[in-house]
Amino acid sequence: MDGVLVDTERDWDAARRQVAEAAGGRWRPQATADMMGMSAPEWSRYMHDELGVEAEPEEINRRVVEQVLERVRGGLPLLPGAAAAVESLAARWPLGVASSANRPVIEAVLDVSGLARFFAATVSSEEVPRGKPAPDVYLAAAEALGVEPTAAVAIEDSSNGIRSAAAARMTVVAVPNAHFPPDADALALADFVVGALDELEQLSESWR
Repeated sequence: MDGVLVDTERDWDAARRQVAEAAGGRWRPQATADMMGMSAPEWSRYMHDELGVEAEPEEINRRVVEQVLERVRGGLPLLPGAAAAVESLAARWPLGVASSANRPVIEAVLDVSGLARFFAATVSSEEVPRGKPAPDVYLAAAEALGVEPTAAVAIEDSSNGIRSAAAARMTVVAVPNAHFPPDADALALADFVVGALDELEQLSESWR
């Protein structure tokens, strides 16, 4: 969802930085990349343990999510082609969201964007044992949709997202994030690489 449908990766990064700096944390250059794909329990623990944020992980999580929700409700930056791609694909296949975002953020994004009606299932990585790059969230999404993972296509933008979908044995389409591009070794795991969501319509013809 983040980085695929909505341009919110920078919002998550800014919220975490602000929470860290306000609570005595020490931001590290690699922190952004380290936390991309982590579940909420994982990144809030990371901020506490690795960045020295002086609050319990549960409180760190609450503060960050509160800021992200405020940003989402203040104006949702849908990525170009996102709405059209979702509507087109949903007309032919059941769609699911397998996101590292917290459940309230997933619901807010889909509600504000008007896209909620197109998704048959949504799963947050805070609801499974491990976040990305582990396959857990994708496996849970496939189960919720009632399909085998090998019969599913995942659309991803980040290194850990691509690794997660590949580990779930899904067909992976990479739409590289412009602000946080995936590592070369992760991108090599993708079955297809496209530059924008509006390329999915033609590509999807090969999935029939």
